[in-house]
Amino acid sequence: MDALPLIALVAVSAAVAGAARRTPVPAPLVLVAVGLVAGYLPGVPMYHLDAHVVLPLLLPPLLHTAALDSSYLDLRANIRPVALLSVGYTLFATVAVGWLAYRIIPDLPLTAALVLGAVVAPPDAVTAAAIARRVGLPARVTTILQGESLVNDATAITAFRVALAAAVGEGMSWGAGIGEFLLAAIGGVGVGLLLMVPLHWLRTHLKEALLQNTLSLLIPFVAYAAAERVHASGVLAVVVVALYLGHRSWQVDFATRLQEAAVWKMVAFILESTVFALIGLQLPFVLKELGPFGVQDAIGYAAAVFLAVVVVRFVWVYPATYLPRWLSRRVREREPGTDWTAPLIVGWAGMRGVVSLAVAFSIPLVTHDGEPFPARSLVLFLTFTTVIGTLVIQGLTLPVLVRVLKLPHPDPQTVTLIEAQAQSEASEAAEARLRELLDDPHNSLPPPLADRLRTVLERRRNAVWERLGAADPVTGESADDTYRRLSREMIEAEREVFVRLRDERRIDDEMMRTLLRRLDLEEAAAYRETDGS
Repeated sequence: MDALPLIALVAVSAAVAGAARRTPVPAPLVLVAVGLVAGYLPGVPMYHLDAHVVLPLLLPPLLHTAALDSSYLDLRANIRPVALLSVGYTLFATVAVGWLAYRIIPDLPLTAALVLGAVVAPPDAVTAAAIARRVGLPARVTTILQGESLVNDATAITAFRVALAAAVGEGMSWGAGIGEFLLAAIGGVGVGLLLMVPLHWLRTHLKEALLQNTLSLLIPFVAYAAAERVHASGVLAVVVVALYLGHRSWQVDFATRLQEAAVWKMVAFILESTVFALIGLQLPFVLKELGPFGVQDAIGYAAAVFLAVVVVRFVWVYPATYLPRWLSRRVREREPGTDWTAPLIVGWAGMRGVVSLAVAFSIPLVTHDGEPFPARSLVLFLTFTTVIGTLVIQGLTLPVLVRVLKLPHPDPQTVTLIEAQAQSEASEAAEARLRELLDDPHNSLPPPLADRLRTVLERRRNAVWERLGAADPVTGESADDTYRRLSREMIEAEREVFVRLRDERRIDDEMMRTLLRRLDLEEAAAYRETDGS
């Protein structure tokens, strides 16, 4: 097998995503657009989405990294809206979009229409996270969208299997369908619960960061494969394990956390970039398989299905937002109130993605009776146009909508004040512990080293408070900014000396790397990232 096309895909996707960061357009949309054009350029290989690759190999790490970055406590606090979207809306969209497609498209069997409904029902986890980060949605809206996208794939894939079984003639009854759904949901959560504690135990007992991060890379695949082996939901197993590990990541040593954050950031960037490019590259396959359906008729059906997908989401979101509050005093007391803007954003942020396309391509060519699967080529085309339509139309207009609505954002001063208060409490505890340790004769230190510990602690305590103070009138920097800049300049001067000594053969490369790593750790401690990149 020639690996060059795959390497080229990853390299070009990463380059395009990197360039897109310099533009106001979200990177996923740029990647999709480039993929659409590249699919027809001479010399570009044909990249075909395969559900047997996407679901077990690409989906688990993407879900894992999204869940690691999510907050278990925030998700638990918003479990009702998340469940209503990830389960209730996904099933409602499957039936509603499927029924509308059945009514709109002549000669489309209801079973095939329900397959289409299940395929286009779930908003995409990767898209939701990427767009939410770029447009700066309010924290609760982001939590709800991310929570929905983490779980809805499990609902949609199970609904797809039930609808597909009916479409190919396996005679799936409603009772059997409900039973399969419960098995997938309960089984997936159960597998995740069984795996999360021993996997976390392994992470905390492996002594080398390299081994711990090797395990970290294997975890999503292990959880997904274990759940699928018992016909449960691999998606739910991955999410449960990742939420638990993310919630307890503080119990892993600092070296592992630093390395793991860098590793997963790189993995997510490569996979997300490649996935969005692959979406655009599917256009030649979709048009080639359109077959007997006329392009003009197919475009009309695509517009109708796209509108159905958009409208059905709003039909669910607004009642699901307000009805529970009207009917339950407990909901009103426990959850913050909301106006019409939050459901509008949630309703419009329903971009579909690679999972829908991969599942659509997994539809078999023939039924159990040996007959061609009804309207398979049209289902593929409608899935593709729905994914592209939601990514382009909703993805491009969502940032504009957020700006027009002027949604509230956290006040930076308030956030900094909360951070400073938390740091102050932690510093007081550390100071008390330091006094206790220095009182023990077994911990005697020369006065300069003891003073250094106190100085570092004081520096950490004051750094956040200084960000609330006035900026330097000349440089515009706070004292904290100036401290970090000067510290970095000093470290850079040391780094240049080490390199010069290596070049003069006064130290060898191994010693230089040891010294540079020490400086890197000091720089990481002195210079905290402020832009979140």
